[in-house]
Amino acid sequence: MSQRNVCVSEQAARAKACTVREVLDRVGGKWSVGVIIEASQAPVRFTELERKIEGISRRMLTLTLRNLERDGLLTRTVYPTVPPKVEYVATDMARELYESLVTLTDWAERHRAAITASREAYDSGRELVESKTSA
Repeated sequence: MSQRNVCVSEQAARAKACTVREVLDRVGGKWSVGVIIEASQAPVRFTELERKIEGISRRMLTLTLRNLERDGLLTRTVYPTVPPKVEYVATDMARELYESLVTLTDWAERHRAAITASREAYDSGRELVESKTSA
């Protein structure tokens, strides 16, 4: 096999791996999880999402909604009213993902105290090591 064919094969394999990574990055993103959870329960409007997702900026919410719609995880419906009413609802694919996200968030809630304690113990151990090496 020529060097050229090897490069093409490797590029194709990287492109496939990149696609999986991109999907995981998107659905596991800081803001995507909250949006998918909210939109899986009922149709939701932009301002409702903005209120329910603590810390998200309008810009980040807009980008997150566009990306989730682009990936087929949300459906955006614009109603011809004045002012226009826009609702977002999770697609079947997102509702399937919702179950996994609920399991993951339940796990995080159950273990957050233990993780916090572990971090504190680790950090205090690191502080001891650093103070000994600097002395």
